[in-house]
Amino acid sequence: MRKRQMQVHQEAAASVLQARHKMGNTPTNASNACCFCWCCCCSCSCPTSTPLKTTFKETKLSLQKRILHSSLSPKPTVDEARSWAVSFEKLMKSAAGRSCFRQFLRTEFSEENMMFWLACEDLKKETNKTVVEEKVRQIYEDFISILSPKEVSLDSRVREVINRNMLEPTSCTFDDAQQQIYTLMQRDSYPRYINSPAYTDLLNSLEEPPPEP
Repeated sequence: MRKRQMQVHQEAAASVLQARHKMGNTPTNASNACCFCWCCCCSCSCPTSTPLKTTFKETKLSLQKRILHSSLSPKPTVDEARSWAVSFEKLMKSAAGRSCFRQFLRTEFSEENMMFWLACEDLKKETNKTVVEEKVRQIYEDFISILSPKEVSLDSRVREVINRNMLEPTSCTFDDAQQQIYTLMQRDSYPRYINSPAYTDLLNSLEEPPPEP
C-alpha cells in the first residue's frame, strides 16, 4: 500500500513538471528554491537552489574567518598593555587588546558582544552591494535575531532602527547597534577586566625579564 502511494506521488509530481514545462511558467520565487519547495527551507541538492545556498555559505565562512583573523594578534608589549587601563578606546584600537579582552568576555559568557562589534567593523569595509546585503543578513541572523544563541542585548529603539534599515541594507545598517554594544562593553565588562586577575597576570608575564641564555 505504501509503495503504491509513493508511486502515485511520483507520477503526480512528474505530471506537474511536464505541465509547467509546456506552459513555460513557474512560480515567481521558484528560482530561489528547489523543484517542489518554494519556501527556501528545504535542504535538497536541486541545481536551482545550490548556487544561492553555496554563495550564502561562502559568505558566512568568509565573515567568520575575517572575525577570527581580526581577533588574532602578536603578544603586546608591557607599555601597550598598560595603556589599555588608560581608556577603553586604547584597548579597542589595539589588536592585542581586543584579543585579550575577548578572552575575558568568553569567561563571562558575553563574547558575542565583541564578535558583533568586529562583524560590524568588517561590514563597513565592504563596498560590493551584493556582498554587503549578504553580510547584513548574516549578522542579523547571528546577533540580532531573538532565535540566535549569540543574540546581543539591544533596546527596542535600536531594534526598530535596524528593522527599518533592513529594508535597504547598507554597510551602516548596524551603526546604532554597534555603538550601543561598544558602550555596554565600556561601562560593564571593561572595568571588570582591568581589575581582573587575567589583566594583572598578563602585565606580570610581560614584565618578567627574559630568561638568560
